[in-house]
Amino acid sequence: MQIKSLILFMPSIEGGGVEKNLIIISNYFAKKIKNIKLISAENRFRNSFNKKINFISPGSKFSKNKNKIFKYLICLFLLFKEYLRNKNILIFAFQANIYAIIFAKIFNIKIITRSNSSPSGWSKNPFKKILFRFFLPMADEIVVNAYDFKKQMDKEFNLKTKLIFNPLDRKKIAKLKNEQIKDNFFLDKKNFKILNAARLTNQKDHLTLLKAFKIVNKKIKSKLLIIGSGKNKTIIEHYIHKNNLHHSAKLIPFQKNPYKYMNVADLFVLTSKFEGLPNVLLEALSLKKFVISANCPTGPSEILLQGKAGYLFKMEDYKQLAKKILTHYKNKKKNKLMTNCGYLSLSRYDYKKNCEKYLNLILGYLENEY
Repeated sequence: MQIKSLILFMPSIEGGGVEKNLIIISNYFAKKIKNIKLISAENRFRNSFNKKINFISPGSKFSKNKNKIFKYLICLFLLFKEYLRNKNILIFAFQANIYAIIFAKIFNIKIITRSNSSPSGWSKNPFKKILFRFFLPMADEIVVNAYDFKKQMDKEFNLKTKLIFNPLDRKKIAKLKNEQIKDNFFLDKKNFKILNAARLTNQKDHLTLLKAFKIVNKKIKSKLLIIGSGKNKTIIEHYIHKNNLHHSAKLIPFQKNPYKYMNVADLFVLTSKFEGLPNVLLEALSLKKFVISANCPTGPSEILLQGKAGYLFKMEDYKQLAKKILTHYKNKKKNKLMTNCGYLSLSRYDYKKNCEKYLNLILGYLENEY
């Protein structure tokens, strides 16, 4: 019998928090597991993965297609080809979980899935809810990354999910934070610098951030930098120019190293409508940056210790967000105690401890071959 192969399944790699966790966890696995493969329709992040990982992709012409369903189907075909080569496999799906579960059940393959965001954001559709209730329990394990997330998933879909926190690679952040910033927009010490880094989608709700900043910018000398790529780019740029904010608000594409910008920021703001456990808040706290976040399901309240380690505001309430930003501006020195509280709590997200939890889970299904 061929040695069991671990296949990581992530059809669309876009550069967000999910992808960061995929890279961190995969590269840790590569140190311990001999036969590991990654199936994705994306090539652009290939160099971020350990060379021991066999990266399986359809090629650049397919990765340019932005349709996620197309990418899912292409990757399922690649998964089928791998199955024909070696039927002794374990699937670990980071994305397209229902597709991967159906495939695994058809071919009687063990599958572990990792859910990435609160069902509050994707289970409102009645048909989707029925679909997930039927198929999710078929997975051999479902991993989630926050306490509230676990409660929601277990209750909503009658599951027994496994909680493993995101592994925070603080050494990498510390190494990259001092890289030089070539653009002077975010370097003026006279301005109060506000940072947001997120995919440009409805989920991340950048318009709430921009509406709040419009109020703030009239009262204090400030700059807003938004880092991200996505389908809402035109909407965001239009709002900036329509409201004459182009001198004080700027949008730049996804950055492989957002930490150099985070390191010089005075404040990090998250305006999401839903999350799982937003990695970007952990990264901001690791650099001792004050955080203001929407109190969305799930993760921010847990990370910010129910408001003891940063400010929380009501989702989509831009006026409340503006007040919170101005309150922090007036209380920067006092709020350092809150930031330190958050910084000290990051031990929960220890890199090695949580990577080991993932590894032990995987090895349990690889039948002690390692």
